[in-house]
Amino acid sequence: MTPPSASAERARLDERAAVAPPARRPRRPRRPDAAALLHVAEAYALLGLTIALIVLFSVLPATSDTFPTTANLQATLGNQSVLAIVALAALVPLVAQSYDFSVGATMGLASIFAATVLSGGTPLALALALAIGIGLVVGVVNGLLVTRAGVSSVVVTLGTATILQGIVSWKTGGQSIVDGIPTSLTDFGSGNALGLPYAVYVALAVACAVHWLLRHTPYGRYVHALGSNANAARLVGLDVRRLTLSTFVIAGALAGGAGLLQVARSGAGNPQVGPGFTLPAIAAAFLSVAAVKPGRFNVWGAIVAILFLATLNSGLNLAGVDSYVNDFANGIALIAGVALAGAFGRRRAGSA
Repeated sequence: MTPPSASAERARLDERAAVAPPARRPRRPRRPDAAALLHVAEAYALLGLTIALIVLFSVLPATSDTFPTTANLQATLGNQSVLAIVALAALVPLVAQSYDFSVGATMGLASIFAATVLSGGTPLALALALAIGIGLVVGVVNGLLVTRAGVSSVVVTLGTATILQGIVSWKTGGQSIVDGIPTSLTDFGSGNALGLPYAVYVALAVACAVHWLLRHTPYGRYVHALGSNANAARLVGLDVRRLTLSTFVIAGALAGGAGLLQVARSGAGNPQVGPGFTLPAIAAAFLSVAAVKPGRFNVWGAIVAILFLATLNSGLNLAGVDSYVNDFANGIALIAGVALAGAFGRRRAGSA
């Protein structure tokens, strides 16, 4: 066989080169655009501000000896664990664009009845069931008044909170319930594991459960759809009334469970404690739109907001400022949260 000529070999190589794909040039790594950087800044700005406050109070002469201590960290986080659960209770209806201003009063009522039955020798499991059951009843009443009677959720829950506080005053006569609380419960409320109070682990477990429910289940997607556009949710076949009712029921159950945890932390049923939780919890729930998932009410954003408020309030208290300054801070935080929620909502509507 005769070898191929040089011209034939060149033609074959040219044909093969024409068929073969051109060599790919290595891609240059993309630079993050301005929108992505802005999103990251929005997501972690509140966390960054919290860290800045920690640094500030750690070096401020008035608080440098007391703020950056293990004892203060444990006390701050332990005290905020109950507030975290109450804030998550307020968050669930907010996702569906409803408002529950009775979560603090529900927690207070549940704590009083739980302390009452515990002082009478009732087992701890039954006291927990009673506390959650009280919250469920309050949630059902709120939900039915909103969905069936057509009353604004703001009006309903504010009225419910007032009624519940009246029941607490009638039940206790203004006196705390301190006798007969089991030491096993108070030991749990004051105990620590791995440097953190047990109550913190309870709050984290509840946060994980609520996050899973709202972000990783069909129910959570339905509630988010309801919050985004109730008319559209109704047109695609979602039962808007039932979904709205369910958010109030979940809120009540969470607030009721927080009531027993409050008894564990304080060792008593305090008739004055409930209303003091409402404003910080609502503020944290609203501020969640400014952290982690900007523009959306979200669980971890609420936790970051609670850490921010806890750091601010703890530092101010240790600095010796008057108590009304904390009220100013919580009120400003609530206004800022509502304003941010409205701003993010308008932006999302404009981009839709």
